[in-house]
Amino acid sequence: MYFLRRGERAPREHRTPIGIIHTAVLRWGDPEIPTTPRPAALRWLDGVAYVDRQAKTFAEYWQTHNQTALAGDGPLWVVLGDSTAQGLGASSPLHGYVGQVLAGLKPRDTSPWRVLNLSRSGAQTWQVIHQQLPVLEELGVEPDLVTCGIGSNDVLGTLPKRFHSTMRELIDRLPHSSVMLDLPLPDGLWGIGGLCSPYVAGINRTIHSAAAARGLPVAKVSRHFARPWHGQFAPDRFHPNDLGYHHQARAVLAALPQTVLQPQQVLT
Repeated sequence: MYFLRRGERAPREHRTPIGIIHTAVLRWGDPEIPTTPRPAALRWLDGVAYVDRQAKTFAEYWQTHNQTALAGDGPLWVVLGDSTAQGLGASSPLHGYVGQVLAGLKPRDTSPWRVLNLSRSGAQTWQVIHQQLPVLEELGVEPDLVTCGIGSNDVLGTLPKRFHSTMRELIDRLPHSSVMLDLPLPDGLWGIGGLCSPYVAGINRTIHSAAAARGLPVAKVSRHFARPWHGQFAPDRFHPNDLGYHHQARAVLAALPQTVLQPQQVLT
């Protein structure tokens, strides 16, 4: 399903620190989320296992959904990104930000929007460039809308200089109908979020400046999905839950150009 441009060489696959930690803790967690009281550390491990199970079932959902979208008619929205675009952590795939934005879009000429979700859990910025964008280009049509939310897995998994340059390259290659999502600032999260926030804010400045150079709007997730964090996260304490995705959906809807689509309603 994934293709490279002629002459291009994709970077070698490697495991990110988040991925290594994720694999290490899976053996201790119970994806069924036990109802009996358990220490906080074990509840977190259970949450990681629970979301890990979602990664498979949500990916299967979107694969089936994509087949229906490609066979149908109506305006086309292509989604690029990572596990947040898959909706991991939500109660269902359609309660992630993609599903919640879709629920707020007005059909064009009575034709409902089609969503082609090319995102992949664990994806980094370079993987959008080398694995997801080529699939979009192979469609041979200009989508009515493209959204791209990526970078959380790069924060600890990509060297800063490369992260900035790869993000600029990605934004430079996005279609003209694209909306870029910036990254939430982890201030107040996990005990070390405050240390990471200045770095993430710098990545967001790169996102905004590169998008502005191309005239692309940016969904300000960093403004809508923010403190206070209580009640906004899934059991793994990393992915948003339905409420967290609700705030991300608000950011996307607020950034959508009227020339691309008209929101049926603004989520409040």
